[in-house]
Amino acid sequence: MKLDQKRWDQKYQGEEFAYGKKPNAFLKIHLGSLKKGVALDLASGEGRNAVFLAQAGWKMDAVDISPVGLRKARKLAKEAGVKINFLQADLDSYPIARGKYDLIMVLYFWNRRLLPQIKRGLKNGGRILFETYTLETLLRGLQGPQEAKYLLKANELLDLFRDFRVLFYREGTFREGGRRKAIATLIAEKS
Repeated sequence: MKLDQKRWDQKYQGEEFAYGKKPNAFLKIHLGSLKKGVALDLASGEGRNAVFLAQAGWKMDAVDISPVGLRKARKLAKEAGVKINFLQADLDSYPIARGKYDLIMVLYFWNRRLLPQIKRGLKNGGRILFETYTLETLLRGLQGPQEAKYLLKANELLDLFRDFRVLFYREGTFREGGRRKAIATLIAEKS
């Protein structure tokens, strides 16, 4: 068992949902600006965001390394009465299908090596919805990943999607969910 899988399996143990059952606030706010279609949720965890999109009429694929998290995600989808294609895979080696998705969602996961695949996985006119921690997390001593390789550099997300049409971008330290977070958030369209 890979170290990442073991760590996430432990995080998702128990009856409670590690991040709750409600969708990511950014996703919820911007749902109306996204054209329904086929979506991919990378590092889907316990499935709250995939379930939210499926309830809104999206056809969903959701990928995560943790079988424990995915077991809970399947249960959540069943409770919500939605069908989602859940896949257990290590995103270090998972092949994203070329030109399949209208939306790829990456929330609080960062792996620079996946960027070319994410871009190829989107249809023309498809959108990326991205939110994750920045290096400010370390500099300000905030909660979040404590290794630089899991954090975005200043303006990195914006720079990486310069070949897309950026529809929304913000970066900074924000108070969300009762705590301060240093994050970058982006919605961009492949042209």
